[in-house]
Amino acid sequence: MAYEGFVADGWSEVAEAFAHNIDSREDIGAGVSVFHKGKCVVDIAGGFFDKEATQPYTLDTLQLVFSTTKGVVATAVAMCVERGLLSYEEPVSLFWPEFAAHGKEHVTVAQLLSHQAGLYTVDGPLTYEEVLDWNTMVARLADTAPLFPVGSTHGYHAVTFGWLAGELVRRVDGRNIGRFIAEEISNPLGGEIYVGLPEHHEPRVSPINIGWPRSATDAPASPPAQLPNKHLANALSLNGALNVKGGFNRSDMHAAEVPGANGIANARSLAAMYSATFTETQSPNGAMRLLNDDTRNKMTVQQTKDGEVDLCLQTQRTFAMGFVTPSEKLAFDAPGSYGHAGAGGSVSFADPNRQMSFSYIMNRMKDSMFTDPRAVRLIEAASRCADAS
Repeated sequence: MAYEGFVADGWSEVAEAFAHNIDSREDIGAGVSVFHKGKCVVDIAGGFFDKEATQPYTLDTLQLVFSTTKGVVATAVAMCVERGLLSYEEPVSLFWPEFAAHGKEHVTVAQLLSHQAGLYTVDGPLTYEEVLDWNTMVARLADTAPLFPVGSTHGYHAVTFGWLAGELVRRVDGRNIGRFIAEEISNPLGGEIYVGLPEHHEPRVSPINIGWPRSATDAPASPPAQLPNKHLANALSLNGALNVKGGFNRSDMHAAEVPGANGIANARSLAAMYSATFTETQSPNGAMRLLNDDTRNKMTVQQTKDGEVDLCLQTQRTFAMGFVTPSEKLAFDAPGSYGHAGAGGSVSFADPNRQMSFSYIMNRMKDSMFTDPRAVRLIEAASRCADAS
């Protein structure tokens, strides 16, 4: 297949794996980027922008990446911690007083970020329009009682995570999360990561296509028939509010700030961000680093128990301060790695021991998240190249 972009010497195996994904039609259109020792060594895109194959998927294409956004938000929180604005050990209510309602006064920032706060949805019905309104959502979450005893287990806050963590950033920094990400992460690295997409970029966003069933023509919030339990159904749909046909392909969704699930980016920008969390990273604006080693060590301390089954996902998954940490059935499983995957297959992460960061984005969703075979194929190729370099 033909693709566009850059592949450094010694990294062609990644391009070969990428070509396999496209040629086998596992992907419609996709992008992959790898940084190694702070330098971009792979940045390619290929396939088609849309399922009708009317235009190519290029390096200029932007992609909605669902929960891969959570790693960006977690990085923003970590930057606030490094600046002394937040502490993982302190109660959320210290920074957001209204959050203390309904017995939540002792919930810590660490518990909130690791899905232990019992707030995977809100109390009562919601509309799609309310989901797009920041003030409504943070007020509803503050006024919701935990859905399980705080700290007793963890249940994936599939969408609510973004408002909870993003409101913490807003309370201590003064900027909304989309602006913070733009001004402190994306723009300094010369990238494009949007939470709240400017309208003029909308034509560049490749529409999400569902891999289940293959005849689907648009992107719902989730595939209800395949959800394992009511907890996950409510977490993903927010009590049904997101069960709107094509909801995540709509421009009003793209323009809103739903930072648990609606980040829009390209692969290079996400890989660059993860690289800059552990090493000086080359960018159009010069070499830069986002976090020091002390902060990185704090944000990657596992908070959930080994072997504990996630109440919503119904699988074993371990979380640190908003990041997924290595565990069984995870596309990135190298010791010391951290990152996040998104519904349908996208994934971005850092592997400091290999001095590598990685991002894969795509427009064809499959019924996998943390173990998508397309991503696994690319990650394994990138890891072998890093080990050989």
